[in-house]
Amino acid sequence: MTDKLIIFDTTLRDGEQSPGASMTRDEKLRIARQLERLKVDVIEAGFAASSNGDFEAVRAIAQAVKDSTVCSLSRANDRDIARAAEALAGANRARIHTFIATSPLHMEKKLRMTPEQVYEQARQSVRFARNLCGDIEFSPEDGYRSDVDFLCRVLEAVIEEGATTINVPDTVGYAVPELYGEFIRTLRTRIPNSDKAIWSVHCHNDLGMAVANSLAGVKIGGARQVECTINGLGERAGNCSLEEVVMAVKTRRDYFGLEVDIDAKHIVAASRMVSQTTGFVVQPNKAVVGANAFAHASGIHQDGVLKARDTYEIMRAEDVGWSNNKIVLGKLSGRNAFKQRLQDLGVELESETDINAAFARFKELADRKSEIFDEDILALVSDESVASENDQYGFVSLSQHSETGEVPRASIVFTVGGKEVRSQSDGNGPVDASLKAIEAHVNSGAEMVLYSVNAISGSTESQGEVTVRLQNSGRVVNGVGADPDIVVASAKAYLSALNKLQSKADRVAAQG
Repeated sequence: MTDKLIIFDTTLRDGEQSPGASMTRDEKLRIARQLERLKVDVIEAGFAASSNGDFEAVRAIAQAVKDSTVCSLSRANDRDIARAAEALAGANRARIHTFIATSPLHMEKKLRMTPEQVYEQARQSVRFARNLCGDIEFSPEDGYRSDVDFLCRVLEAVIEEGATTINVPDTVGYAVPELYGEFIRTLRTRIPNSDKAIWSVHCHNDLGMAVANSLAGVKIGGARQVECTINGLGERAGNCSLEEVVMAVKTRRDYFGLEVDIDAKHIVAASRMVSQTTGFVVQPNKAVVGANAFAHASGIHQDGVLKARDTYEIMRAEDVGWSNNKIVLGKLSGRNAFKQRLQDLGVELESETDINAAFARFKELADRKSEIFDEDILALVSDESVASENDQYGFVSLSQHSETGEVPRASIVFTVGGKEVRSQSDGNGPVDASLKAIEAHVNSGAEMVLYSVNAISGSTESQGEVTVRLQNSGRVVNGVGADPDIVVASAKAYLSALNKLQSKADRVAAQG
């Protein structure tokens, strides 16, 4: 037992399982650097065996991150584990996280294995992994719905084989806090060698209790690692939210009596980066990182805060990275100031060429809007990362005409395989006409399942950030585009989504 709580971030693995939230290698690397800046203890960089793209992302993060432990998920088989070890070969500190389902439902219906077969598979897999890496985490998938006697037997065996962390997932978000906390405590009490491993919790938010369950696992159950994601990102209703767990432990230190190494002033920057990269907008009333998290509309509340802020605020906004001075740069700002601001925001571009290209885009944006916010810069860099040499489609220019009583029409120029093409179409509005013009040439056959517009900052001069979610042949992808012109942002987002659909990398399903 220790008084430190380990923060295990799985934004890049479990968070990425949200429909449409898949990220490129460069996007993952940028977020991993921000997580390292946040002082996350363990970064689960991906599921190396799921695709070549995920393997390359895990390998790149393992080589770039120096302070945090870098982890790869793997199923409980030799091929997955060997692939994870290969991807992690360059890491300062590496961890292999292997899992197999242990609930009766999963064993019978999904794995079609007997409990004895699962027991042997778990034991052999941890033994194999331990020969490749000194830090091994084991998870019994759907652990909370598993038979306690069987689960105790499996976990005792994998600890004996060398597992250094035991994670107990509430894979389907079924738990309630008191019962989940007692469940963890029961396992730790009944397993003779439980003191040889650190105990971890991994909770999903299907009933809105992921954070409460995780904290109960810590306080009641004695767990000393929490698995979580930035903004609570994750499939279905999401995962346990990193920012909420961290600030709960920091704010209620009197109750939890635990330390966390997280540098909380980088939380908001991490939240913005994940939101703008994935296209998953943070709800305004989201705890800690929502736009209204520290806003007071009630006159009584406003009066109290003005007299003494702790009358209605239990945290300081600036402690988690909120700043009243959001305007950072303008059109007279130089390249060095721009480069320094990128570093302050946790953005590291790989070469001087990339910095110069981003700075050129910044100057172009500064000519169009007088005030440049942190959010604008993150959107600009995120948009820059989308346009890679391997992309099939790229935005060039757009013109559209919309007038009351007239049918809107748009003409767009974009690249297909590096060659410029022009297409035009009518539509119900300028956005509809623009996207139909793209589709008229591309003929992707994709179905649009989401179109969302978010103002990056709070004025009519703001850049619009558009998310387009497309579905085709069972694949779901998000495309994100940003521009002061909403129609242009929409076209960029649509082309971004089409580029992701073009990627044929098949992914293997991981645990929930």
